[in-house]
Amino acid sequence: QVQVAESGGGLVQPGGSLRLSCAVSDSIFSFGAMGWYRQAPGKEREWVGKIDKGGDIYYADSLKGRVTISRSTVRNEVYLQMNSLKPEDTAVYLCNAVGIYRTYWGQGTQVTVSS
Repeated sequence: QVQVAESGGGLVQPGGSLRLSCAVSDSIFSFGAMGWYRQAPGKEREWVGKIDKGGDIYYADSLKGRVTISRSTVRNEVYLQMNSLKPEDTAVYLCNAVGIYRTYWGQGTQVTVSS
């Protein structure tokens, strides 16, 4: 069973930065892509961005310029660097790993942007 685990969330002041990590139990190359999503209370899950198997990276237009996705193929981890954080970025941030037959999700990590 593939395990996906996010970490790095927490409380940050507006304008601050945070880097989230997503660890997967199999090789990153076992998946077609790994993606980041977020879900704020009372709102639908929102796509943040993804990095595909070949290393191409895609971002949601609304977040482009403030977020950066990267990966470590040695650690089998994907990262989400977020800068210039705003209160509206408060959400549970989730990572997924897109396999051939199914997509695996982590439990999420809470990010709260507040002064």
